[in-house]
Amino acid sequence: MVGEFDVQGFLKKRLEIISVGKPLIHHITNFVVMNETANVTLCLGALPVMAHAVQEAAEMASQAHALVINIGTLYPEMVEAMVAAGKAANQAGVPIILDPVGAGATSYRTRVAQSLLDEIQFATVRGNAAEIAVLAGEAAEIRGVESVSAGAGAEQIAKQAADQLGCVAAVTGAVDVVSDGNKVFRVSNGHPIMCGITGTGCMATTTIAVLLASGEPYVEATAAALGLFGLAGEHAAKASGGRPGSFHVELYNSLYELAGSGDLEGLRVEMSA
Repeated sequence: MVGEFDVQGFLKKRLEIISVGKPLIHHITNFVVMNETANVTLCLGALPVMAHAVQEAAEMASQAHALVINIGTLYPEMVEAMVAAGKAANQAGVPIILDPVGAGATSYRTRVAQSLLDEIQFATVRGNAAEIAVLAGEAAEIRGVESVSAGAGAEQIAKQAADQLGCVAAVTGAVDVVSDGNKVFRVSNGHPIMCGITGTGCMATTTIAVLLASGEPYVEATAAALGLFGLAGEHAAKASGGRPGSFHVELYNSLYELAGSGDLEGLRVEMSA
């Protein structure tokens, strides 16, 4: 059964709020994608900051409108800053998104992701099927930071993770699945070339963070953000002629144009009841 969700109307309202309010998005993220995620934030009309030092992470997080925690390039001092920022954001009512990059690939990475989930209340967790499955206690295989296999289907993983982790779970892949444990959204926007450049998953996480900054409900905001990012990928693939270097540039252009024009035709986000 498919429910009603006016994703175009939802996104237009949220993008207007973002354009006027210029929310600050604090990232404690991996070194591979800092430039990309900063640019995505700007293209969507928000303001990025990357404050990793434990001496300022909590103060910055309490001033932000959303916080991204991404475990892609972990080291102990960064984890300390993540915990401090997360606790400060929770106290200030700032929504937080976790990107558990490579959870399941090493015991350290898995342990850190689970510890963060124990110590911090997240609004959304976004990852590939294997990463989210590991956090939900399901069998999965991950190689480096890439999902190889997950024992359960994406919808089951998303619902189980949402129930167990107490937040919205977004399982991204060829079709993205988003759940809060009750509602389930399927997002079929995107293009295969998005797997051909570094950091598109992290950029999707940032897109979610910008939408979370516009307020609840977080499950709809997460699904709409993934639809927007996937649609931008489709436009960029066409404009770039399928060339990865050109695609990277056109992805920024497409996000900027979609966020500014309000022309969101082509979104494919369905809610399962």
